[in-house]
Amino acid sequence: MSTSMSRRAFAASVAGAPALLSAQATGSKVQLGWVGLGNRGGRHIRTMMKVAKDDATIKAICDTFSPRLAKTKDDVISDQGTAPETYNDYYKMLADSEIDAVVIMTPEHLHRDMAIAALEAGKHVYCEKPLSHTIEEGFEILKAVEASGKLFQVGTQRRSSRLYAKAKEIYESGVLGKVVYARAFWYRNSALTSPAWRYTIPADSEPDNTDYQKFLGPARATAFNKQRYFQWRLYWDYSGGISTDLLVHQTDAIHMITGRHYCDSVVCNGGIHYWTQDDREVPDTVTAGFEYDDHFHINYSAAFSTSHYGYGEQLCGSEGVMEIMNLRYLNVYPEKARGLPESVVSRPEMHFDARRDFNESNSTNDHLKNFIDAIAHGAELNCPAQLGHEAAVTGHLATLALRSNKKVYWNQGEGTYHFG
Repeated sequence: MSTSMSRRAFAASVAGAPALLSAQATGSKVQLGWVGLGNRGGRHIRTMMKVAKDDATIKAICDTFSPRLAKTKDDVISDQGTAPETYNDYYKMLADSEIDAVVIMTPEHLHRDMAIAALEAGKHVYCEKPLSHTIEEGFEILKAVEASGKLFQVGTQRRSSRLYAKAKEIYESGVLGKVVYARAFWYRNSALTSPAWRYTIPADSEPDNTDYQKFLGPARATAFNKQRYFQWRLYWDYSGGISTDLLVHQTDAIHMITGRHYCDSVVCNGGIHYWTQDDREVPDTVTAGFEYDDHFHINYSAAFSTSHYGYGEQLCGSEGVMEIMNLRYLNVYPEKARGLPESVVSRPEMHFDARRDFNESNSTNDHLKNFIDAIAHGAELNCPAQLGHEAAVTGHLATLALRSNKKVYWNQGEGTYHFG
């Protein structure tokens, strides 16, 4: 049975069920269900137990690889002191009326069906980025969020970063002058024996303990394949590659800082230029250009063959340049061009360190806590579904441009795109 069919069957089963009392209404801890316990999900479920220990409890966990499910159960017992219920079937977990909210940290092709099913079950949702696997799926999720009235946070965590809030403050002060150009980049490298995104495949994985059909969900049917299951980011059926895994974080950060929400057009090219010895489908090298209708441009590049320059965003203005590097350092430099007034060239540089100046080690911590604070205490979400959708759109447009080898134009009013 496909995931989408499971969602429809689940929706029918809960139709007419009594309204659920939220944790906020009852004053109790938020009861969480968590699906996806891989590299990121398995790490940040422990983050959640740390940052929200006073307001949330991991009530249930779900994963389709049973050894990982067992390990995470032990982790939760160790960190929380109580055992979570365990599920192989996400939709059975959703049937638990005591669960207030779910955290979705699965491959992106599963996000739409899982998110909509959770909303239909009356749960609040935290969904990892990208919000969706396609632009069209994103609009389906937005419609479900509106119909549900539930809280929905998307995991573009720079929106919870105090360092990036400072960058926005500096930008809005006008000290950079007129800014029409920004750069963003993400460079990685790894040993030839450890290819990019080739995550370690557990030696004990086999069809009996790895539910491949549930992993496939709405994707096309393929025979059991450990590479596709554990290294899903490398295949178009489940991933948008660099554009939806890395780029969306950075274009979203620039949008947040500058107050923008969408681009007008995208060009993108790239290919598999370094990791050429395996069956990966998504590029390891990408360059994209985003044009905006208010005289603004973002130049984006990423490569998995070099790491010297790290990753970051740079806003290049007529009177100064601001860069945010490696999620830690924020630097501002005045322009020194010939002929500029002394009042500009004599401005002092500014330097901030996220850890030293803002006590910030990882903004994901604050992003997860913001979700719980919104449920338990009425805080405003830092990245609600609409903003998460806008972030995903930039990534999807880049993927469309790359795969079609054509310029893509976006119509924000109609929510549609066309090729040049």
